Amino acid sequence: MSVLQTARAAAHSTDRRVVFPELDDPRVAEAARRLESEGLCTPVPVSDDVSDAQVEALLSVRDTTEKLARRMLQKPLYRAAAMVSAGEADILIAGATNPTRRVIEAASIGIGLADDVAVASSFFLMVFPDGREFIFADCAVNVAPDASALDAIARASARTGTALLGEARVALLSFSTGASGAGASVDMVQEVADKTGFVGPIQADAALNAGIAGKKGMGNGDANVLVFPSLDAGNIAYKLCQELGGAQAIGPILQGFRRPVCDLSRGAVADDIVAATLITGLLAP
Repeated sequence: MSVLQTARAAAHSTDRRVVFPELDDPRVAEAARRLESEGLCTPVPVSDDVSDAQVEALLSVRDTTEKLARRMLQKPLYRAAAMVSAGEADILIAGATNPTRRVIEAASIGIGLADDVAVASSFFLMVFPDGREFIFADCAVNVAPDASALDAIARASARTGTALLGEARVALLSFSTGASGAGASVDMVQEVADKTGFVGPIQADAALNAGIAGKKGMGNGDANVLVFPSLDAGNIAYKLCQELGGAQAIGPILQGFRRPVCDLSRGAVADDIVAATLITGLLAP
């Protein structure tokens, strides 16, 4: 069973409450209608008024005053995030009309990072025509992560891989496999590999092909979680897989927050939003 099929089956039994702060967008409205009509979730509109629970939730995340918290919560995107934090909704789905930085800002202020996470990141679930499924990270958030940030991305992606794929076989990608190349980015990936125990630095072909992995003497060539050393590499890779390989890219879905948050592509259509909502639902506690 594919991850999307698993998510659909799970959605029927969990009835997640999903807040869509962009319901005025026809694509989001159509996706929400379909999700509700098929019994896959309960769409929740952004509350008309700021609740005391939302204020308390924001204050628990951010060191500020109640007056300023209420002012921030006048923004629907912030209020939607606080609704999730306050238990008034289970999942936040946004990004169809708001840029990534705004969604992350709202999630950071209204929900906050998990206790053991220093950097928020994102992933795509990549589904290829032959049925293979991968986690690609980070493809939407961190432009040029340093070793500390890449470490956080890799660990978050491993948790995501375990949750969605059943097992996370993480490859820390580079233009170099082992010590075959040299440079600052290789050194950074090597540092993260040493700390995490994940395979790397490793070129993409060795990460995915057992024969090449054997020749290069690293890994088993069976990675299903691919961690890229920069946003350039990750974003280019997932779009090439879409356009040349016919892969479906579900996401981006954010990692590292206390509650599930999906940052939709602004080019998403209703089908994309339905799929992203279902996958995000699998990550809800």
